[in-house]
Amino acid sequence: MKDYALIAYAYDKTVRIYVATSTNLVEESRRIHKTWPTSTAALGRFLTVSAMMGLMYKKEERITLRIKGDGPIGSMLVEANSLGEVRGEIGNPNVYLKYENGPKKGKLNVGAAIGEGFLHVTKDLKMKDFFTSSSRLQTGEIGDDFTYYFVVSEQIPSSVGVGVLIDIDQSVLASGGYILQLMPNVSEETISKLEEIISTIPSMTRLIQQGNTPEEILKILSNHTEQILEKKEIFYVCHCSKEGFKKSLSTLDDQELKDMIHEDEQAEIECHFCKKKYVFSKEELQEIRKTKSKSKSKSK
Repeated sequence: MKDYALIAYAYDKTVRIYVATSTNLVEESRRIHKTWPTSTAALGRFLTVSAMMGLMYKKEERITLRIKGDGPIGSMLVEANSLGEVRGEIGNPNVYLKYENGPKKGKLNVGAAIGEGFLHVTKDLKMKDFFTSSSRLQTGEIGDDFTYYFVVSEQIPSSVGVGVLIDIDQSVLASGGYILQLMPNVSEETISKLEEIISTIPSMTRLIQQGNTPEEILKILSNHTEQILEKKEIFYVCHCSKEGFKKSLSTLDDQELKDMIHEDEQAEIECHFCKKKYVFSKEELQEIRKTKSKSKSKSK
């Protein structure tokens, strides 16, 4: 089954809800980045919430999200847009940490893997400038961190739930999440009902593993008051190209290009998001340098 997200209103349009399944998306990310279980869960949760956030924006708009912590994972970066497309990168893909004791004993310790730090969200709204807002990480567990971000940076009371379940062969067994956002006219009765539902609802991974669809999960969250506005496929995709990296090479200073031509006789560039490699021959580098030199002369 394809991954997809639902965008809906509930409780007489006083609550907006996003619900998504992302099992295939997160498995694709694991395959590309060759992540170990805790890294898979961390990046998978991040990708899932980012995919739903991307749907909050208009066509052509996109967001870049970065989590920078002091844990062994280091930093993670994700790009998302309104088409349901996401791609990401992770500082350290080889992290496998579990809780040693307590009620979560044996479960993946994503919080410790990420550590303390910040969540940064940069919005490209196709205006003159980008807009960046930040908030401090609360637990490093992703859901809590985005809940806090929406309240502090967007001034939208929200609740974010997200989970990734890893199989014994380290592949992704189930992944998904939700975002609940309260509208200004929400009643205290609705808030109390939502608090009750959130405190008793099974984890997203358990619901998905049991075969529940986003529609069925939405019914639980909305207490059967849902009004679905849109259904959108979400997926991991990278639109990198040799032409794009050619433009990047043309921004290097002349000495760097000369060194590549005379010392390495080629340039190999790997995309951080999909790990695809692009090789530029000596002749191609010479052409880039020549074109750059011509455009520089014209601008004088």
